[in-house]
Amino acid sequence: MNQQLAAHLGSIARLAREQMSLTQVQVAERVGLASAVYSRIERGLMIPSVETLKKLCIELMVSPEDLMGLTESPNSGSPTRPDDDVTLRRLIFLARKLDASKLDALVRITTELAR
Repeated sequence: MNQQLAAHLGSIARLAREQMSLTQVQVAERVGLASAVYSRIERGLMIPSVETLKKLCIELMVSPEDLMGLTESPNSGSPTRPDDDVTLRRLIFLARKLDASKLDALVRITTELAR
């Protein structure tokens, strides 16, 4: 097992879960895992199967690239995941699912909030 990958995946999963105000038990139930197994993933003690990885991406609203540390910082050339980046990526992930009218509403709301 790749320890660095397991640790990165676990820390991103935990961060995403906490930002969504979910418990480990809730995420485990949503992806069809025992809570002890999900806890091992977050602690970096195991890497999930591809199918479970897909379910985690959907439930935690994180791209597979981000979850596996494949996203590169434009300046450093190395995979990073600062908190601001997590929030922005989650917003983009959700925005891509919106139809045109809802996306337009989101743009108007964020424009007002940014003033």
